[in-house]
Amino acid sequence: MATKTKAKEEENVATDANESALQELFIDELKDIYWAEQHLSKALAKMAKNATSDELRQALETHMQETEGQIERLKQVFGSIEEKASAKKCEAMEGLIKEGEEIMKDTEKGSITRDVGIISAAQKAEHYEIASYGTLKTLATTLGYTEAAELLNQTLEEEKKTDGLLTQLAEGSINPSAKNEAK
Repeated sequence: MATKTKAKEEENVATDANESALQELFIDELKDIYWAEQHLSKALAKMAKNATSDELRQALETHMQETEGQIERLKQVFGSIEEKASAKKCEAMEGLIKEGEEIMKDTEKGSITRDVGIISAAQKAEHYEIASYGTLKTLATTLGYTEAAELLNQTLEEEKKTDGLLTQLAEGSINPSAKNEAK
């Protein structure tokens, strides 16, 4: 009987350690996306300033405001799990932002081709965010953080909506206009 009890205790310790490691990963990923959102907000402002199309500029400005709300929502997520909101440098977002800056530098100011590049850069960032928020929502659910999962899902849906809007702009007017511009 003592052997079964000891085995059960060891299993509980292992489970607690695994959950603790998973929780640490969750918090680390939250810090990562918190940094990413703060820096993306600044990058979106630059993209909007460099956009030629009024439609694209408006979409970027709207998403920039939405991103500010997402930053506040991340603070709520941290609070819901009783953690202090803090950021950890996100190497992926830093790279995506640098790539976006290069695209703007390498395309002609005032051209629709620059808008195509801005959409490309913005969608790469959106796809990174969609992957991050999907993972975070799943981890929150696994860890039993219901409130955090709901908050993260709100942001995930906003990111998907923005990605869809950027695709509509590209397919509807921006890319065809850039094709004609090149002639």
